[in-house]
Order: sequence, then C-alpha cells, then structure tokens
Amino acid sequence: MGLSVWCEDEAGPFQTIPYPGQSWHPEGRPHRLPHEYVRSGTAKLMTLFHPKTGRLRVRGTTSTANQVLHPWMKEELTAILKGLPKVKKTHKATQNRALWQTWQAELSMPITLPEDLPPLRLLLVMDNLKGHHTTSLILWLFSQGVMPLYTPLGGSWLNMTESIQRILKRRGLDGHYPQTPDQIIDWLEATAAGWNGNPTPFEWGGKRAKRRGRSRNRRYAIGGSRAFTRSPLRRSKSAIYQWQRTYQMTH
Repeated sequence: MGLSVWCEDEAGPFQTIPYPGQSWHPEGRPHRLPHEYVRSGTAKLMTLFHPKTGRLRVRGTTSTANQVLHPWMKEELTAILKGLPKVKKTHKATQNRALWQTWQAELSMPITLPEDLPPLRLLLVMDNLKGHHTTSLILWLFSQGVMPLYTPLGGSWLNMTESIQRILKRRGLDGHYPQTPDQIIDWLEATAAGWNGNPTPFEWGGKRAKRRGRSRNRRYAIGGSRAFTRSPLRRSKSAIYQWQRTYQMTH
C-alpha cells in the first residue's frame, strides 16, 4: 500500500560475563575464557529495523526507561520520515480515517484514533512493553502519520527485530568477554555498523521458510494412525525375511 514498515525492539540486558562461542585463533592455541568473573553492570540495545532494505538504526544504553527510549524513538523516526517521499493530501478526511482503521480491523481492543489524522506514512511494529503504550508516545506517533502495531502475547517472533538482534548478539559478543557495559555497547554498535555496510533484506516466506516447509513435508505415515517418521521404514520383499536384518545372528 506504499507504506514504509519499520520494527522496533530493545535487546538485552547483556551482562559482563564470558560468552561461549566460536573465535579465530591459531591452531592448537584456542581462546580460553575465564571461569571466574565479576559482574559490573548490564547493557541494552535499542533497535529500529527496516526489513525491506535490512538497514538498522541502533543505540546502546544501560537503561531503556521511557525517559531514554521515547526521545530516541522520536529522534530516529523523525529522521526516517524526512527521508520518505512527501505525501499529498489526496484523500478526504473520511477516506483517510478508513485507511487508518484498516490496520485495526478485528482487534479486540483497538486504539482510539484522534479526530485530526495526517496522511498515514509508516507502520511501526512493536511488542507489548508497557512503555510502548504510553499515551504521549502514541499521540506523537499519530501526529507524525505513524501507525503502531503491537505483536500479540507470545508472538514476539512476528517482530523481525528479534531475529536481527540475535544476529548482532552472536556476531558481537559470542566467544568474547566484555568487562564493562560500555565495551558491550561499543561492540554491538560496531557490529550494527558493519551489518549496514552490506545489509540483508528480510521477508516472510523466504528461502529459510521454504526449507522448513520441505522438511515438514518429508514425513512418512505409519499404518492408519496420525504418527509419522522422518525416514521411510524398510519393507522386505518376502514375508520370510520380514524380521531379519543384515546384522542379525542366524542358525
């Protein structure tokens, strides 16, 4: 429908502990992590993700309270909206409101829309964190032409930011031992900058989904029940050899 779609989430907390994982070292001299360590705080990563291009906007922090999260979201979303094509008011007020309400169809608790609505420009996917439902934030989003969409409880996998954050954590921290929250922040932000150098677009039903579909289809029914096996059962050509196998002892 010509709308830009962004996803938002907060990753963490990440502790100052040794993270197991792979690392590059000379053969015969593996990287050894200490078994004793001191916890000196945690760090988090505020993330905005654009699935269509794969580009990221991140900022590391030690707190994601509303006083920290909301100003950052407003700053980043303002910059994103400035980069979008300008929208002319071609729809009547009733048509414009109907477009906004399309994204609330069949919701059990839809958000009350204000009377004066600007043209809809961007969809923002978020989870059900309490701070995401703050009235002041929602009204600001509406005033900027941003429609917030919340994933259902237990449906965090519908937010693609969850996937990219796991990639950032694995690339930035696995196999290393950060000793301060600032070090964690620097590593994760540097990893995000490297990702943006050659981003990978995300899409529903991509190559991975097709592979999972083929895997689910490789099942073999057993008799008349609903049980399945992942590999076909061996069927003997003759009833005489029904219970014999190549490794069985015979007289």
